[in-house]
Amino acid sequence: MKIMKRICTILLMALFINGSVIAAEKLKLVSLSVPTMNCAMCPITVSKSLMNVQGVQTANANLAKGVVEVSFNDEVANIDALLAATKNAGYPSYLLEQY
Repeated sequence: MKIMKRICTILLMALFINGSVIAAEKLKLVSLSVPTMNCAMCPITVSKSLMNVQGVQTANANLAKGVVEVSFNDEVANIDALLAATKNAGYPSYLLEQY
């Protein structure tokens, strides 16, 4: 019985690790310039608007730099959807860099 539990645990871990590797390969990272962020609530609003885009994994806005870094699954979302999300939230943005 213990051996069977260990085998199951190892198999589940292998599936999880392989799934994570595949998912990580599909993620893209971009930096968007959001020059109209000018208060403490702006980065929160921008990040929330981006997190509402299907496929977005993270959205980290930096008020001091006026930049938000976004990681997303490019099979589900695209840069145009990200730009539209910030614009619709009242914060037009443009692509700075794509990694």
